Amino acid sequence: MVKIIGQEQAFGSPGIEPRWAHANKEAVGTAYFTSSRVWFTVCKGVVTEVYHPTVDRPQIRDLQYLISDGKSFFHDEKRHLESKVEQMWTHGLGYRVTNSDPQGRYAAIKEVIADPHLSCILQHTKLIGEREFISQIQLYALCAPHLEVGGRGNNGYVIEVAGHRILTAEKAGRWMVLGATVPFSRLSCGYVGQSDGWTDLADNFQMDWEFDCALDGNIALTGQLNLNESHEFTLGLAFGTTLHNAISTLFQSLNIPFQQQKQHYIEQWKRSRQGIKPLENISFDDGNLYHHSISLLLAHEDKTYPGALIASLAIPWGEAKDDQDQGGYHLVWTRDMVSSVSGLLAAGETETAVRSLIYLATSQQEDGGFAQNFWVDGQPYWKGIQLDEVGFPILLAWLLHQHKIPLNFDIYPMILRAAGYLIRHGPATQQERWEENSGYSPSTLASNIAALICAAQFVREHGDEVTAQFIEEYADFLECHVEVWTVTTEGTLVPGINRHYIRITPTDINNPQPKENPNQGTLLISSQPPGEPAEFPAKEIVDAGFLQLVRYGIRKPDDPIIVDSVKVIDAVLKVDTPVGPCWHRYNYDGYGQQEDGSPYTGWGKGRAWPLLTGERGHYELAVGGDVKTYIKAMEGFASDTCLLPEQVWDEGDRPESHMYLGKPTGSAMPLMWAHAEYIKLLRSNHDNQVFDFIPEVANRYLAERQECKLLEMWKFNRQIDKVKKGYTLRIHALASFRLHWSQDNWQTVKDTPSTATKLGVDFVDISVSNNQQQPINFTFFWIESSKWEQRDYTVLVE
Repeated sequence: MVKIIGQEQAFGSPGIEPRWAHANKEAVGTAYFTSSRVWFTVCKGVVTEVYHPTVDRPQIRDLQYLISDGKSFFHDEKRHLESKVEQMWTHGLGYRVTNSDPQGRYAAIKEVIADPHLSCILQHTKLIGEREFISQIQLYALCAPHLEVGGRGNNGYVIEVAGHRILTAEKAGRWMVLGATVPFSRLSCGYVGQSDGWTDLADNFQMDWEFDCALDGNIALTGQLNLNESHEFTLGLAFGTTLHNAISTLFQSLNIPFQQQKQHYIEQWKRSRQGIKPLENISFDDGNLYHHSISLLLAHEDKTYPGALIASLAIPWGEAKDDQDQGGYHLVWTRDMVSSVSGLLAAGETETAVRSLIYLATSQQEDGGFAQNFWVDGQPYWKGIQLDEVGFPILLAWLLHQHKIPLNFDIYPMILRAAGYLIRHGPATQQERWEENSGYSPSTLASNIAALICAAQFVREHGDEVTAQFIEEYADFLECHVEVWTVTTEGTLVPGINRHYIRITPTDINNPQPKENPNQGTLLISSQPPGEPAEFPAKEIVDAGFLQLVRYGIRKPDDPIIVDSVKVIDAVLKVDTPVGPCWHRYNYDGYGQQEDGSPYTGWGKGRAWPLLTGERGHYELAVGGDVKTYIKAMEGFASDTCLLPEQVWDEGDRPESHMYLGKPTGSAMPLMWAHAEYIKLLRSNHDNQVFDFIPEVANRYLAERQECKLLEMWKFNRQIDKVKKGYTLRIHALASFRLHWSQDNWQTVKDTPSTATKLGVDFVDISVSNNQQQPINFTFFWIESSKWEQRDYTVLVE
């Protein structure tokens, strides 16, 4: 029976404001088998966030050792010891951490893995040093629960079970227990910053407090390990839905010798290498980053919701964030997820992509869209509309189709609904891929054009030529407006280059008469430091999103505007680091470390992103350049344990802030998008063909273009006021109608019934001849309600 001691409660409730751990991880791990539903991270030599029972739910802040001799010193691992983290294997996520006393008196060597079958983190520990010195050491385990994704409201207890005294925490029915293969000699629960073990030991190097419980607060659990018999032991951190479940898991896990657990752990991970392509031959680091990238991508898939891959097991600048920011990057973004599984596909691993496509189909919203991001159970977190994230699932379906990977699940309904959503809601997006601004984005347009052409291929293969042609023609409408919407002719960033792509032409998607002139408009850029300008001429803000037009086969790499735009981003966004070039997202970006190197807290300065080095490398391959520089740079940006960061420091070194040129900042590390981009760059270089290139797209837009149709689109969410001669004016509506219209100021009138589609859109086409002078006037008679629109619309001919 379990006995909760609970006699003496700690003082200082509820403790200081909770914070998460730093996001620049040194290690990320989990067992390969799905029965072990626990993930761990390591930062500054200690275990930080541990996730359970799903990959999106962090349950602790950190777990570390406190070391003292009881009289002359007190060390905590992450603050006072010199740390070295090493991979134990090339093909598996196990790590050896050596934390050493700066004076060389002792070291703690830890090997960290997850139990291969159970939800328990195992940390095998060995203290080494001069025998007499380490015999005086008092070692304490300190764990800060953040159960159910939060530091507030946690309850901690000292318990006794089966003759063992251990530590446990609970919140909202989630239980966590901490024990070891050696007994605890003293135990205590306390409130962080008030009555916890760290505060206790820092005072006089001794553990004076032994509190049996700490309730409803930001708590920490402390246990002194009895090292009388051995300086080598295994510490276990287990989780469960009940206290009994967690306790049983802990003792079952600790019962198996660590070396046996470790052997099973690596044997599992070796199975993940079946069918993997030997792309290490293309690398310049003997395949270390390549193989670790594969493992990391696989590790970011959930085990309860197969196919759900999160962006990163990290909370950017977690040390500055409390419970109010629950999301972090441990959420599903379809953009990141499709990139992740296509990276695995590039490496030869196909099963994850199949699971992910089915998962996406089951996560699609009723209207065909996808949430901006969501928990692994499908519940939306942020609610923005990002049209590229609606297109990416279609691109994944086509990628599997291209590679002839069998799919018994009928994906066709998902494709039709997503294509319909793009057509109904486009062409402007509420947010582009940087999730901040509304308007016409080259990268969003590229993904949407490519997705629609792929969707049309599926529809045609299903025998529906009419719908396929309708989808293709909407893609043509987007394609023939790319430059009109997103290329400035008044560029000032680089002397002599007036015409180039911009990041986005801003417009309000709720404005039925949107602004579509890239030479005009003001862009609001969030996250600017207090007192600094936040509005800029849109024509002077650039990013590399236009490279997606080349990536998918919509524009040639030597297209003059593409070439000039590359010169602009290289001049404005490129950063040279000791390991190679890197690029900012866009100029005046505010999402990054502050000027003095302190954490981003709603404002800062955007730093350089290694994934953009990969994108630039793909363009270099397409244009016939040398890709080595970009592969080497990405390998150089990786940590010693082969983790790629979201951002690297882009200025001179700031040792006082631990910021060094080309090294990780406090944003997310690892970022799966970057790891996937690296793998795809290796595969692209191996094939001498961009992996994401879509021949069906290129055949339509880079060949003779005989099938392309010059379309102008009038929709209720885009009520244009003019159309060019020689174009077809297509009138869209979301219900059946009869168009009442005239080409000669109502002197003669035509009534044309709308054509229905399977995409929730009805339309009427009006051909605009080269001789047309008069405007086109029209109104609607709605069939189902038998009512007139009650107003006329006019489109001028130019």
